[in-house]
Amino acid sequence: MASIAMSLFLDSELGEVTELPHVGCALEHPLVFDSTAREFRELEMQGRVEILHEHQRRVGNETLIDGLRFRRLQ
Repeated sequence: MASIAMSLFLDSELGEVTELPHVGCALEHPLVFDSTAREFRELEMQGRVEILHEHQRRVGNETLIDGLRFRRLQ
């Protein structure tokens, strides 16, 4: 079973700028969004995406990613 990040990656168009959705899906939960965004960082290290914008916020003692825009390269 594919992860949320891989599903979003595969659904994106090559070269198109895509923003991770917040509303109406599993990414509404801040921890799920953060985990998915961190998987996109791994995809960037593999050369599969370019992260164009990332927004983080502090929640208690943690820093969570709460916004991410990427471009699919492969």
